[in-house]
Amino acid sequence: MANSQYGYVRLAERDDTLLPSTYLVVRIDGKGFHKFSKRHNFTKPNDLAALRLMNHSARNLMMSDAGQTIVAAFGQSDEYSFVLSRSTTLFLRRESKIVTTFVSMFTSYYVRLWSSYFPQSPLEEQDDAPSFDGRVVQYPLRSEVIDYLNWRQVDTHINNLYNTTFWALVQQGGKSPKEAHAALQGTVSADKNETLFTQFGINYSKVDPIFRKGTLLLRTSMTTESASVTSGPIVTVHEDIIKPSYWNQSDRSKVFPT
Repeated sequence: MANSQYGYVRLAERDDTLLPSTYLVVRIDGKGFHKFSKRHNFTKPNDLAALRLMNHSARNLMMSDAGQTIVAAFGQSDEYSFVLSRSTTLFLRRESKIVTTFVSMFTSYYVRLWSSYFPQSPLEEQDDAPSFDGRVVQYPLRSEVIDYLNWRQVDTHINNLYNTTFWALVQQGGKSPKEAHAALQGTVSADKNETLFTQFGINYSKVDPIFRKGTLLLRTSMTTESASVTSGPIVTVHEDIIKPSYWNQSDRSKVFPT
């Protein structure tokens, strides 16, 4: 940029360079998706097409030039978390550049792929554009990144068990949304499982794992951690990642080097 008498205004820009040698987690969340999903008649409690659209958008981001240092991603509902290699130098680790690029690219993939998953419900040109926000969290330790992903899977389980029970009470039990909320107030997981099984014959453990466990995207082979770019095929996993042995398996132990 050429120097001029107006160049001093750049001094007001904030230095948002993230700490070196830390894992970066970029979490993207849908904005106003409760109304958006209602307008497009998403199936309740879970819409498989909507989840597949999120997963496809996330995979495209990981395969893009900007996403080559993403080593893992976890998605549920209308959110996705992307874990960047501890050695990434993407955009010189500038927070604003990383967040805005990831959010805009993810949104553009989502919109572009929409018609493939919802051909019966086209996006309207006005007041119907899906949007996402984002943030970055930094973790210096492998154990903290794994705990973060465990946290998101626990959240997936809690939300989905509640929603599955709530919508069973409404759709099959004839309760109003207000009555269903009241019936579930103060209940624990065992209570919800019992309600599903005894009242509706639903064995929650048999519900599709993509709903119960969320989606984990992993690069199965990578360059050394000292390299700035990772590579390798991306696999899709719908498994229990919380058990201690999960990340110690040979094909996963190198995802987050210590």
